[in-house]
Amino acid sequence: MFEIKIEKPDNTVYKKAKQNWDAISKPLDGLGDFEELICRISAILGDEYPDITKRAAVIFCADNGIVEEGVTQSDKSITLAVAKALGSGKSTANRLCAFAGVTPVPVDIGISCDEEIPGVRNMKLCRGTRNFLHEPAMTEKEAFSAIEKGMDIVKELAGIGYSIIATGEMGIGNTTTSTAILCSLLGLDIDEVTGRGAGLDDVGLLKKKQVIKITVNKYGGQSAFDILRSVGGLDIAGLAGLYIGGAIHHVPIVVDGVISAAAAVVAEALIPGAKNYMIPSHAGRGRLMSYALSSLGLKPYINGNMALGEGSGAIMLFPILDMVMDYYKNGSVFDDYGIEKYKRFL
Repeated sequence: MFEIKIEKPDNTVYKKAKQNWDAISKPLDGLGDFEELICRISAILGDEYPDITKRAAVIFCADNGIVEEGVTQSDKSITLAVAKALGSGKSTANRLCAFAGVTPVPVDIGISCDEEIPGVRNMKLCRGTRNFLHEPAMTEKEAFSAIEKGMDIVKELAGIGYSIIATGEMGIGNTTTSTAILCSLLGLDIDEVTGRGAGLDDVGLLKKKQVIKITVNKYGGQSAFDILRSVGGLDIAGLAGLYIGGAIHHVPIVVDGVISAAAAVVAEALIPGAKNYMIPSHAGRGRLMSYALSSLGLKPYINGNMALGEGSGAIMLFPILDMVMDYYKNGSVFDDYGIEKYKRFL
């Protein structure tokens, strides 16, 4: 896998898309970052007028052994409960997907249960990860397999016409895993960036910081893959594979919140160039998300102080994207008014 070479998006198509924007009757770069976003998507898909109406949200669900250390307000039973809601079409992500015209693809990659969950893909590798305070969360085989699952899903979806994919996750304890990964890879201040997750009190937050400090000291300095398998989660590994698959198959992958951003940082560290196929959605809550996106040279399109998970922020980008894409394809051009278009001087 580490021998994969990523092609850059098509710069010729990017320039054509930019020219198309400049022909529309508006000030140059009048829609700012959203014009750039359409140009990037066009370049990734190799089409100056891309069709992104067929889209999916892949939501990896998995449990994390580190929950045993009291770093969360809820226990791991919530992971299974939300996965069941995803499978039955009742979750937050399902409602948002229905409005935005997105196909939800919930995946059990490591929930701590033996049952088959109706409506959820069974790609389970094990019943959750190990407690990384005492031992690495995953074996090498488990981590590789999770990455491969993500890559396989992109290949499958691209093969049946999906042109853009949002990332999502569900797993109690994954703000701890994602924080440990990002602090290990980016050398961040653990006290500064560690958040309360879904609502830790002060005692729980202190415990969470202590656990992360111990594990970063224990596993830090390793390769990105070894950090992933040592302190990460199966959901994060699957998401990393999703990003790598997007880069291989030229499919834009929309980054959701901090957990999927951690996976994005891992993917770029494993396979340089994968970031060129990532589309950030929202700024998240707290500084950790900002550091993760900055390390990739990406900036979000939505500021909403959101921290819901399930791919919700990524899904919410699509209605905005649809509006901008419609204007890009159908907006009046200067020739319609018989006036001269603006000229670029830089």
